[in-house]
Amino acid sequence: MSSLYSDNQTSIMEFIFLGIINIKQGKGLLIILLLGIYIMCFLGNSLIITVAVLNQSLHTPMYFFLGNLSFLDICYLSVTVPKMLADLGAQSPSISFTGCAAQMYFLITLSGSEGFLLVSMAVDRYFAICRPLVYARIMNKWTCLQLAAISWACGFLNASLHIPLTFRLSFCRTNGINHFFCDIPPLLSISCSDTWVNEVALFTVGVFVGLSPFFFILVSYAFILHAVLSNQHKGQRHKAISTCASHLTVVILFYGSGIFTYFRPTSSYSLGNDQLVGVLYNILTPTLNPLIYSLRNKEVKMAMKKLVSEKKFSFGI
Repeated sequence: MSSLYSDNQTSIMEFIFLGIINIKQGKGLLIILLLGIYIMCFLGNSLIITVAVLNQSLHTPMYFFLGNLSFLDICYLSVTVPKMLADLGAQSPSISFTGCAAQMYFLITLSGSEGFLLVSMAVDRYFAICRPLVYARIMNKWTCLQLAAISWACGFLNASLHIPLTFRLSFCRTNGINHFFCDIPPLLSISCSDTWVNEVALFTVGVFVGLSPFFFILVSYAFILHAVLSNQHKGQRHKAISTCASHLTVVILFYGSGIFTYFRPTSSYSLGNDQLVGVLYNILTPTLNPLIYSLRNKEVKMAMKKLVSEKKFSFGI
């Protein structure tokens, strides 16, 4: 344990990931599984970005937001999974104090940005389905750029608040984090400082970053489903309901696990449950996004086939 002792308090120089240490068996299998998930997420999201950029028919607000979401998901998984893979193969899975702060900063930034980007996508679908006559005028290029910029800005502001509040604390009890990566609740649980301000900040900001966007999305999809059930033919209705259900599954998984993680007192933090929720929130959701939002989409499939056929033709295959 690397630390500096002074006046009965400890200045932590590094943190140890107890979640990885506690894995006694099956590390090799877990490494293969995580590597497979990361490669699948990277390739799937990269393919969506490539197709959305190269295919003119996909230069619409919907695919602009999907491209942003895919880029976010690649960054999101890259913050945690490569480090987890390295730690699973290491004898002492640790991270420096500065490295922990950096990992948490990007994790909070990207998760916050993704939450607001999902709101932007819900807004786009609402106007496309419920207000089609004004859709082109409202969801223009400038509006899309503003919504994307606001999403990223909210993520950075969220992290810029929580990181100073978290790392001003003293960690004198232990430097062992009951998790696979650096996150706010496990760090608060090992702090010997008063974390009341941190918990109030988590709850207050969480209302604006988590609960409010979540309920906004639910209301938007309620209007969308009402419009679909009222106006669409039976075949189109079934397809639209299936699409909305898939989107809502991702939204509920993302926001549900986030709310569970950050809307509780640190005294209720438990090793097993919170590690499982952390995996759902930080690994499973970014992996599912390309499958649910894009790769099941008929327009994306057709654009991919067109891109592949053009490449074959250009290489003379």
